Amino acid sequence: MNESAGEVLALLRSGRAATRSDLRRLTGMSRTAVVARVSALADAGLVGLGEELASTGGRPPGSLVFNARAGVVLAVAVGRSRSQVAVADLAGVELGASSLDHHEGAGPDLVMPGVADQLARLLADAGDPAVYGVGLSLPGTIDPVRGVCLDSPVMASWEGAELAPYLAPITDAPVYVGNDADVLARSERLGQARFLDDLLVLKASTGLGLGIIAGGQVVSGHLGGAGEIGHTKVDAAAGRPCRCGDHGCLETLAGGWALVAASREAGRPVTHIRELVAQATSGDAEAKALLRESGRQLGEVLAIAINLLNPQAVVVGGDMAAAFDVYTAGIRESVYARSSALATRDLQFLPSTYGDRAGVVGCAAMALDHVLSPAAVDARLLGRLAATTAAAD
Repeated sequence: MNESAGEVLALLRSGRAATRSDLRRLTGMSRTAVVARVSALADAGLVGLGEELASTGGRPPGSLVFNARAGVVLAVAVGRSRSQVAVADLAGVELGASSLDHHEGAGPDLVMPGVADQLARLLADAGDPAVYGVGLSLPGTIDPVRGVCLDSPVMASWEGAELAPYLAPITDAPVYVGNDADVLARSERLGQARFLDDLLVLKASTGLGLGIIAGGQVVSGHLGGAGEIGHTKVDAAAGRPCRCGDHGCLETLAGGWALVAASREAGRPVTHIRELVAQATSGDAEAKALLRESGRQLGEVLAIAINLLNPQAVVVGGDMAAAFDVYTAGIRESVYARSSALATRDLQFLPSTYGDRAGVVGCAAMALDHVLSPAAVDARLLGRLAATTAAAD
């Protein structure tokens, strides 16, 4: 075997290796090859010497540690009326965060300059560290190659918009764009579900989305449209107009926007699903009934996904998750009635690990998955070597 420096770093980050001896044992490489790769990583600031491990005889081995403070990633979770931003180290630990409100449907020309300003302030507060990458999420279908939104029922003005130029004044690091439900799924890979390889992560807010992890990998689908559970057609919604422009979508019955509309028609002065959830958690019987029914309607479609994918757990996130017990009771009712006994035998329902911070945590995780991949690390080291050589010449 002849692992690259990037693959060596992956072993150290995962905890599978903690010393040069571990690396030799796991890779089969010579002492010289291991030393060369570790030296390259150390020169780049990505690896340092940690505390000495207890001796097992002979010379005590020096432990190698991943230096999470070698740089940062930026996280931007853009929502319908609020966006969250954060700076995180290379282990995903948040170093600073902020949020900004904007009117519903605001386009990138209105939102992104404020995002850039907030990130610049957070970077200055963190001492202007090296930025490795940016993770940005949007509600809608994403083209991950071009890094643009292809379709968003609630944020049409973002469709096709190039977002990296808005951040160019603060960083030239690569920008990775993902679907909001997909980044929620990524956040759980850093949280309580880090050891679960098959997972469904529900985002139940104004809209409904589903993040899918299968075999430890986030599944986005051919055109980035996997998990669009809210726009699945259901008989009970036949003829109901949806904000996507179609009719009969699940969201018209169970989406947060539909619940708000139903509440307002009933004379309840609510403007956002968060207000309805707050009423439910305060014990309001009508609000609780609406959320439970929403969960039941969603559960009828979710049961199909559970039968097909056989996840170990369903994580419930988004605004409605703040009323987890009430909302999940409705989901469970339908899921257990409609899914197979095998699919539900060991199934767990879990609240989101990071609550309303899950979006920015997931955006940071998405960026880290890219910038610390073995190929990306190797390319970074090669770039440093080329720059050093050019400077010497």
